[in-house]
Amino acid sequence: MTTPTLRDVALIAGVHPATASRALNPLTRPQVNAETARKVLRAAESIGYQPNPIARSLKTARSSTIGLVIPDLTNPLFPPIVRGIEDVLNAAGYNAWIVNTDNDPDREETQIESLRSRQVEGLIVATARRNHPLLVQLHAQGVPMVLVNRRVDGLDLPSVTADDDTGIGLAVAHLVEQGHTRIAHLAGPQGTSTGVSRARAFRNALLDHGLVNDAALTVECGYWSESEGAIALRKLLDSGTTFTAIVAGNDLIALGCYDVFAERGLHCPDDMSVIGFNEMPFLDKMRPPLSTVAIPQYDIGVEAARLLLDTIEEPDRHARSILLAPSLVVRSSTAPPLSR
Repeated sequence: MTTPTLRDVALIAGVHPATASRALNPLTRPQVNAETARKVLRAAESIGYQPNPIARSLKTARSSTIGLVIPDLTNPLFPPIVRGIEDVLNAAGYNAWIVNTDNDPDREETQIESLRSRQVEGLIVATARRNHPLLVQLHAQGVPMVLVNRRVDGLDLPSVTADDDTGIGLAVAHLVEQGHTRIAHLAGPQGTSTGVSRARAFRNALLDHGLVNDAALTVECGYWSESEGAIALRKLLDSGTTFTAIVAGNDLIALGCYDVFAERGLHCPDDMSVIGFNEMPFLDKMRPPLSTVAIPQYDIGVEAARLLLDTIEEPDRHARSILLAPSLVVRSSTAPPLSR
């Protein structure tokens, strides 16, 4: 059985092969009469014709592929973001190559080189680092890029992030309303833009509510992980400083607190309230269900893909940054402090 060809599709649809080619390519389909395009698509489907993207890229000098660089695919934050990116790209006739860097700079460089060897037309990067010489170099070379959920110091690139200031402000305001005055912050890594911005937002929120910013109540986590959250909380508890509530840098860090509560015989929220950040899946199944700041993860992906497509079409356009509003999700891990 021979493989169906573009010429076969054109013959069945009664059009020139060049017209059939344009109708089958989402990027050029608008150039074809809508009824003709439908005839071509029906013809292709009837014989099982599949366009050859490699051949197409050789003719058009465009691969219709995007590189998506993720620091940790095991982090539940990223799958909804990836889904949003893919939905926009697929609708525009693009596909995504997804690579995982494991927060390793060498692996990140290798993976990006691999993507570029595949002739990707641009990159969506969720880097974990604030200082990033490789991205500076790629930007200087004119590679279209968008940063997602992160920023890089000194680099004017389009980016899509949640509004960390508002999100942390919501968390602190909720705890203050509950009656907490000694609130700790288990901060994300300060080598990441998100870790820095959320720690800064925490300090500002304390001042907004007339609370003392006690540096002893902030502990930096080395990674955005459950194990680092546990290490940070143990350090705080062992220091002897008093506090009744915790704002965690993200949900994984907050879940590390649950491990320590069990170790130390503490009950949440009676002995300690805790609130996370991101609204990753299944937080409502925790015991107690975790209060958190929800960010629009899917929408972050959607906007990132749109920004990159805009950048590809207009390389000289001014870099735009988009901040998306978070919301507070109150569950049973936060409550008024017990009187002591």
